[in-house]
Amino acid sequence: MELVPLQGLVQLNQTSMVPKNSGVEQTAHSFQSALKTALTNVNDAQLASGAATQAMAQKKPIDLHEVMITANKASVSLQATLEIRNKAVEAYQEMMRMQV
Repeated sequence: MELVPLQGLVQLNQTSMVPKNSGVEQTAHSFQSALKTALTNVNDAQLASGAATQAMAQKKPIDLHEVMITANKASVSLQATLEIRNKAVEAYQEMMRMQV
């Protein structure tokens, strides 16, 4: 039986480790930025709808169809966001129910 020096094992272990800046961290960061951008867009649509509705209520020169379009865009984007959130929560709950 041949003895392996400890230095060799330490070097082997260090070379097989995953680098800290791996693709997993980059993917997590890109997912985070994509999610943040999507939620910012939904918020902007909601704010635009509120501003258009307020302008209409204050009798400022704005067309009714513009108000309705911005309100529908905001509604659709919010509904899509809620559905995505529901699917994500459902997937998380399903993973938590899995037997290990």
